[in-house]
Amino acid sequence: MYINVIGAGLAGCEAAMQIANQGIKVKLYEMKPQKRTPAHHTDMFAELVCSNSLKAMRTESAAGLLKEEMRRLNSFLMKCADSCKVPAGGALAVDRDIFSRLATKEIYDNPNIEVINGEVTDIPDDAITVVATGPLTSEPLANAVQKMFGDSLSFFDAAAPIVTADSIDMDYAFSASRYGKGDGDDYINCPMNKAEYESFYNELVSAERAALHDFDVNNPKVYEGCMPVEVMAQRGEGTLRFGPMKPVGLTDPRTGHRPWAVLQLRKENSAGTMYNLVGFQTNLKFPEQKRVFSLIPALHKAEFVRYGVMHRNTFICSPKVLNADYSVKGNKNLFFAGQITGVEGYMESAGSGIIAGINAVRTLQNKKTLIFPKNTMLGALSGYIADPTVVKFQPMGANFGILPELTNRPRDKRERGVAYSERALESLKCFIESED
Repeated sequence: MYINVIGAGLAGCEAAMQIANQGIKVKLYEMKPQKRTPAHHTDMFAELVCSNSLKAMRTESAAGLLKEEMRRLNSFLMKCADSCKVPAGGALAVDRDIFSRLATKEIYDNPNIEVINGEVTDIPDDAITVVATGPLTSEPLANAVQKMFGDSLSFFDAAAPIVTADSIDMDYAFSASRYGKGDGDDYINCPMNKAEYESFYNELVSAERAALHDFDVNNPKVYEGCMPVEVMAQRGEGTLRFGPMKPVGLTDPRTGHRPWAVLQLRKENSAGTMYNLVGFQTNLKFPEQKRVFSLIPALHKAEFVRYGVMHRNTFICSPKVLNADYSVKGNKNLFFAGQITGVEGYMESAGSGIIAGINAVRTLQNKKTLIFPKNTMLGALSGYIADPTVVKFQPMGANFGILPELTNRPRDKRERGVAYSERALESLKCFIESED
């Protein structure tokens, strides 16, 4: 018996090692060196294609908590990372070449892993399979996934920013739906008067944008559906007021009148701890997003848990097709892991690989798969990608906004981080002990 793992990136490597270390044979498929994506530069596994930073080390940070949870699940990539650290202040940064060499060696040295070089063009059905091919999945396999899931596969990531609910200043906002439809509080509305809107508009159209590489905003197949708000604004000062910031059907309770313009915020998760800036897909640089969008009065203190992005990124609409154990709905023998599932970030991808690997083995052994507690970072990420209430699904990285609220929430941000992390690690400890 064996389990297939497709892709030797961070998620695929973690999945393969989790499976192999439980005594199960693994067939690990990797298209390098025969074929590379434009982002890859070496033939090694677990290649870090962008930054060499794995984000914050402090366990009271969201990124640090995630890494600590992974260590407690025997993550071999965390062992690799800890052994090749380079100075980076409070972040865990690594020598990327040493990191990939260590990961590659560990994979090849494991007697239970057979590496098969070559491109996979279809999902095999000969065994339980974990697909971990990343955001640049090759076209033939992406076509196979699209055939399986239909419109639940996206090829372009055009996302609006997301802010924490408790950072929205409700003294400048109100809850309502247009014309009173829905439950009445479906949206948080951020009104602006004429002067506020004009100031915001002028900063928006002149703000600095990120470079576009593999995303062509002039391609009619993708452009209108994901137009950056700053590009839309350039069509004229009134364009946003007849588009994503239209005030019709809304009355500002502070004034009793319709606002000049309104930004609507929509719940990003069922707990209501995060809100999406509706219609604000953007290609502004991250500091510019913070500066410009904070000019909207209700967002002057906003904490951004995700900035808007626009780039080539193959991912499935996981809430429609995946369970929280990373298996496909209706097919318990097929798992997905990594950025193709909509988790965003190096360690987020690796963490999903750990869970997918564990559950692939449990499926092989006819055991119940594991759903990690939602108050752990790993469990919150898997819960988010499988949350059926999430609309217009977009990739998400580790942040405290996806965790359930604390019972006694400290006002101090650092104290909140400590409380979130202590709760998560205690919950993970009990969860691991209960499954031993």
